[in-house]
Order: sequence, then C-alpha cells, then structure tokens
Amino acid sequence: MHHSRRHFLRHSAAVSVGFLGLDRYLHASEPEPPNLYGPLRPHPHKIIDLPAGFRFRVLSRTGDRMDDKWKLPGQPDGMAAFPGKNGRIVLVRNHEIGHDHSETGPFKDNTRLPEDFDVSRCYDPGDETTPPFLGGTSNLVYNPKSGKVEAQFLSLFGTDRNCAGGPTPWGTWVTCEEPGDLISESGLRHGYCFEVPPTESPGMIDPVPLRGLGRFRHEAIAVHPETGIVYLTEDRPDGLIYRFVPEKPGDLHAGGKLQALTLRDRESADTRNWPVDESTFPKNERLAVEWIDLEDIEAPLDDLRYRGVEAGAARFSRSEGMWFGSAGQVGEEAIYWACTDGGKISQGQIFRYFPGSSEIELYLEPNDNRLLEKGDNICIAPWGDLIICEDAPATNAIRGVTPDGRFYTLARNTMNEKEFAGACFSPDGEILFVNIQTPGTTLAITGPWKKA
Repeated sequence: MHHSRRHFLRHSAAVSVGFLGLDRYLHASEPEPPNLYGPLRPHPHKIIDLPAGFRFRVLSRTGDRMDDKWKLPGQPDGMAAFPGKNGRIVLVRNHEIGHDHSETGPFKDNTRLPEDFDVSRCYDPGDETTPPFLGGTSNLVYNPKSGKVEAQFLSLFGTDRNCAGGPTPWGTWVTCEEPGDLISESGLRHGYCFEVPPTESPGMIDPVPLRGLGRFRHEAIAVHPETGIVYLTEDRPDGLIYRFVPEKPGDLHAGGKLQALTLRDRESADTRNWPVDESTFPKNERLAVEWIDLEDIEAPLDDLRYRGVEAGAARFSRSEGMWFGSAGQVGEEAIYWACTDGGKISQGQIFRYFPGSSEIELYLEPNDNRLLEKGDNICIAPWGDLIICEDAPATNAIRGVTPDGRFYTLARNTMNEKEFAGACFSPDGEILFVNIQTPGTTLAITGPWKKA
C-alpha cells in the first residue's frame, strides 16, 4: 500500500505551495497576463500553438485501425497515464459518445453489433429497435523511447457518454457515464461508474457498474489514498459533490456509503455566485464541511440531487474535472474540482476540499476570461501547477496556474473550435498527454517544463 500511495502521489502531482499571487493579475492593464513560458508560437499547419521549445506528437486519431481490428472511437475525453512494462506508458481514455453517435463508433455499421463481437462484453447492446451504446474506454500503449504507439484497443464498451473519471491509488481508471437519459430505450439503466485496468494487451473488461457510487449524471472522481474514499462530481447546473466511503478501501464493488457535501453553518448552500443569486459564497475562506448519508442512490427518478439539497447539501454549478494533490506551503492534501459555469460571470470556479480538516474553499474565481474561461478537465503537474482544459470555443486553451498564483496559457487549439480534454502527465512528469475532443486527436506534449 505504501508503494501504491507513493506512485499515486507522484501520478496525482503534489502542489507544494499555495497560489498566493492571484490578485496581482486580476486588475492588470495588459490584454492578457504575462505568460510563464513566453508567447505562443503559431503552428504552421494550424493544429496547436505552444511556447518556444515545446513540441507535440500526434499519437492517434479517431478512425485509426486498432489492434482488436475495430476503429478508434470518437470524442476522446477524460484520461490518465499509467506505468507500463519496460518504460512504456498506458493511457486509458474515455469516449464521450452514446448510441446516437454512429458516425464515430468503432464499427463499419454502428447501428448493430458485428456478428463476431462478444455481446457479453457490451454493457448495453440495444435490442431489435434500439442500436447499441457506443461509449466506453480505449487503452493506448505508448513507448516514449521510440515515440511510437505500440497498441490501441477497446477496454470497456457499451456505456453512454463517458466523460471524465479519475485514477485510483491501486492503479486503475474509474470512468464515469454522463448520460443524456438515465434509462435507455431498451430499458437498461445508465449513469454509473466502471473500473478499467490499464492493460497492455487487447481485451475488454466485463462491464460491471460500480453501483455503490450512485446513479446520476457523473463527471469525474478523485480518490484519497489514505482512506480510499472516492469523491465525485456531477455535471448539472445544480449538482452536488458526493463521496463514497467504501467498506473495503480499494474494492469499489464491496459496498459502502454514498454521501453529499453540506456546509456545517450554511444549510443547502449555493456556491455558484451567479449574478441572480442574492447570497455570495466567499472566496479564499475555509468553511467547515459535514457529509450527509443518501438513500435510494439508484435514483430511478433522477432526483438524487434534489433530495440531497432538501437534506442540506450544497449546490455547485456543473462540477466537472476533479484531481487529488497536496496544497499549501505545508503540503496539506486536497481534492480539487472545476465548476465550469460558476462565478459572477459564469466563466468558472475552482474549489478544493481538505480531507484532514474537513473544510472547503472557493479557491479560484477570477471572473476574468483572460485568465479562465469555463475550466473543465483538470490535473496537477508534478511540480505543483494546476493545469486546466477549457471548454470554451472562444479560446480553446490549456491554462496553467503556478503555486504563487500566476495564470498562463500553455496551449491553444488552432485546428478548430473544439475543447481540449483529459490532460494528464506521464508517471515521470516529462510528457503532458491531452485530447482534442473533435476530430478526436490524442497528443503528447514535451518541453522545458519549469519545475518548482
């Protein structure tokens, strides 16, 4: 367990000092704040722009023929990087598609399963009148020494709109369904999480949902290594922050309690700070948290969040990416998450929760789209920078925030107006992997990282 925790802390990337200098940049006269790595340089073929000294490699594109003979599905989203054999890196990545994305599914005809496809490996194969669901995950095996992709294959299939997720301390990926409807036309329930191992050989897992983690419009998870508690986000304008307290840490199928976050002194708090709200949620102030038990977590009426608020849970605006790291000058551990539409101008907030003291803080809310515009997927660099993928057609950027509070732009998508997603670092911290969701491109970025 100590070895797993040590790897997970490196993988999650420790924030070593607090983000102290943010206010210096909120009222700057420059059109944009100073960039840590210098200005972005236009790419000659209009793919992504990066600072001088940085390079990217295209690892895969939607439609590539994979080692299991199927095509690489579209809409790659959340992702994590795991150590493989002999220095290789295994990426496990989501595909945010459902049964209505037939043009980006893995088969020639995505309205039905191929005759030689093992239907037992498909969570929702549909029926005579309903096409199969096409979401899930794919694994990619990358050799950084040769710069080559050595394998790609489906690892989970038949789920709906797998958006984000998160790595676990025991070396697996938890992928989350963000379904359009929680019940498919064939009658099968969606809105679950699934656990996927970073295998290096082609093969799909048995698609068994983690029912204890609840059924709702999931987005991402983060795991606290010491306790094995799983924290979860919900992509709704009035969503909750959940946690799953397992009966057996490390075994997510063994049952446990699902709970929702509530403020000790502010029942049913509204954290969104929207202009129409009468109350204001304070920034950079740590507030005491309690957790309330939830019942009927399968939620057949899709009302789990409503019942949570009635019991006192706090509301968050489209909480999406989530990551575990350490925070503050003394290295205090925290769970970070992004709220895409939160804040006075609805351009994004970053919260963090401190498990040790059971306190929450509205960490970043710049209300300045020069700094942050609809932060979505997040991760933490091994040297402490918070890395944020924006879901904003106007900018299409990857933003960074240093431990002393400096925002910077690390990359910009000049291919199209689609979002970056799934940013994550290699186990050694040398490579930043990221997806451009459409047309479905996975990239590896290297460069002169300024490591604290």
